[in-house]
Amino acid sequence: MRDARGDVKRPIGLRLWLSGGWLTLLVLAAVSAPLIAPKDPLMQDLFLGRMPPFWMAGAEPGYLLGTDSLGRDVLSRILYGARLALIVALVAGTLTCIIGATLGLMAGYYRGWTDRVISRFVDIWMAFPPVLFAILLIAVLGPGLMSIIIAIVVIDWTRFARVIRAEAMSQGAMDYVASAQVAGRTRFGTMLTEILPNVLPTIVALLTLEMGIAVIVEAILSFVNLSISTDSPTWGGMIAEGRTSVHQAWWVLVFPLITLFLTVLSFSQLGEGLKDRFDPVLR
Repeated sequence: MRDARGDVKRPIGLRLWLSGGWLTLLVLAAVSAPLIAPKDPLMQDLFLGRMPPFWMAGAEPGYLLGTDSLGRDVLSRILYGARLALIVALVAGTLTCIIGATLGLMAGYYRGWTDRVISRFVDIWMAFPPVLFAILLIAVLGPGLMSIIIAIVVIDWTRFARVIRAEAMSQGAMDYVASAQVAGRTRFGTMLTEILPNVLPTIVALLTLEMGIAVIVEAILSFVNLSISTDSPTWGGMIAEGRTSVHQAWWVLVFPLITLFLTVLSFSQLGEGLKDRFDPVLR
């Protein structure tokens, strides 16, 4: 399909529907977890350990996706794990976006010493390996939800700052910015009313991508037992447990891994689709 200029248009409708549909379903499932989860995610029954999913021989009624080695319901643990993953994604992603986008916008538009200070600080910050830096922060702060959020914000704000800085520089060289300044608008007002709306599609795409990254980081930290309590259901913790018994109970590993993959992919595709849909340059 081609647009009026003869350029090939990318099909974004299906991508938006699929990614948005999965994330909407996940949010509804996470919010309704106390109502729809078939079992208590912390309830153990060693006599029901490693029961297979409902379609396999030897399945136990009421355990649709089987049980882990302690007899805990896999489906219920996935639903409750989604609550933690989405909280981390929303809070950490939003804070990272606000800090990084603000600094990037200031550096790209004001330039001069403001750009030099922020850019040097970003370069120094990005010299640290992000995953190791996150693990170090968690080790210092201690496991917990707030520690995870702080670690993600501290290591990932530079991604927003660098990309938004480049976008702001590009937009700042446009004629409409010069026209706004000739009309008597202040530099701060020009940045908010002229530059920001034109970089907003990029910010939205980065925000949804960052939410997916936050989910991955939380899964990594819980995989190595640096997330919240080991008893609490987390996708990374389930994957770590399932890895040790993949030959006896593959469902303990596969189902949370599929959920994690679809969630991260959906965040990424949603951001790209929204950027293509609302970017004034691409429309």
